[in-house]
Amino acid sequence: MIPVADFDASSVVSDNSQGLQVSLQPGLESAVITLTGHDRPGVTAAFFRVLSAHNVQLLDVEQSQFRGHLSLAAFVGLDPAREERLREGLVDTLRGHGQRVSLEMYSQEQHSSPRSTHVAVVMGDPVTAADVSAIGQTLANYGANIDRIRGIADYPVTGLEIMITIANYEPGGGHSLRKALAEMTHELGVDIAIERAGLLRRSKRLVMFDCDSTLITGEVIEMLAAHAGKEAEVAEVTERAMRGEIDFEESLRERVATLKGLDASVIDAVADDLELTPGARTTIRTLKKMGYRTAVVSGGFIQVLQDLAEDLELDYVRANTLEIVDGKLTGRVIGEVVDRARKASLLREFAEDSGLQMYQTVAVGDGANDIDMLSAAGLGIAFNAKPALREVADTSVNYPFLDEVLHILGIPREEIDESDLEHGTFRRVPLEFVGADYSAE
Repeated sequence: MIPVADFDASSVVSDNSQGLQVSLQPGLESAVITLTGHDRPGVTAAFFRVLSAHNVQLLDVEQSQFRGHLSLAAFVGLDPAREERLREGLVDTLRGHGQRVSLEMYSQEQHSSPRSTHVAVVMGDPVTAADVSAIGQTLANYGANIDRIRGIADYPVTGLEIMITIANYEPGGGHSLRKALAEMTHELGVDIAIERAGLLRRSKRLVMFDCDSTLITGEVIEMLAAHAGKEAEVAEVTERAMRGEIDFEESLRERVATLKGLDASVIDAVADDLELTPGARTTIRTLKKMGYRTAVVSGGFIQVLQDLAEDLELDYVRANTLEIVDGKLTGRVIGEVVDRARKASLLREFAEDSGLQMYQTVAVGDGANDIDMLSAAGLGIAFNAKPALREVADTSVNYPFLDEVLHILGIPREEIDESDLEHGTFRRVPLEFVGADYSAE
């Protein structure tokens, strides 16, 4: 949640802050032409052939195809004396292609489409019309307009990306809307992430994950404690620390003390039992294909995580170090403890090493000891998190799929799947097997 005033896109928008700045050729007036119908080869060519015959100037064009249905719109400059002949030409030509056409002159009082100020991603299983209706009404209540909606995911959850314009937006604004949408997540049972649109969103290049209950499904220290018969005792201290009720370093040393005397071989046993969070492999693999740097920073132990980090080919890994003497755990950690403050400083260190600014970073975590790193990151994502972390995070994920992080970043499922098919890594596991096999994704 780094201040972004220095990078606000509004500072480089032309005087026409309502939208696209255009320059009509002499004698032309602006108009909007729309075409709809079933998609088929040759439609677009025929459309522009008619425009060409009437010396139409193109100012803006948008075409989309949705499940076989074509939508094409053009913002143009045309000679008003040719309006009727152009309209007739379009209707006559495109009727044969099964298309409907409309032409509307664009008065000086009208404005072109605004540039979206924000983007919201809605994810759930399911996402219903009632959900979108409630979200749309909340946006309207705060003076925000929906510009475009597109599907961004169909697995493991349904995802929609909604481009939004907040009226009279100023840098640092939108907090009340963000809070209102966050309050809707539990009421609706969907995840809602909202952030600034534009280059800032696309500039992210480093994603850092907490480990326990984020990148992996369990808590490493509890798994170690199970070998010492201290699992319940350690779990209780862990829960208090995650809620922010006690200092993390104090709780860590208290829990590690219960491991004194354990044979060091338990480290390998626990490492073999680690289970990745559903979607973790897909998420890391996709980020790396796109040139992101990836990191894991853990309040757990480097001896347990090192092999996993190498398997995932993470760029950075930091965790605590268990002291081992004569093949036995001493019940102590050595070196600087990876606590709440240290996680944030490591994020800054990794960003600097990668040649990045902090607004280009993303942090994902679940507990109170992740508060500082999520607050320091350009985008902080609370993953199935405790209330203390959700209160400071930019957005929250409440489904057990780590690849929701990809969709929050604007990466569509279709592109993820296409890449995996190309590289032979595509695999969709039935969601009823999430607890067993999906973590391999």
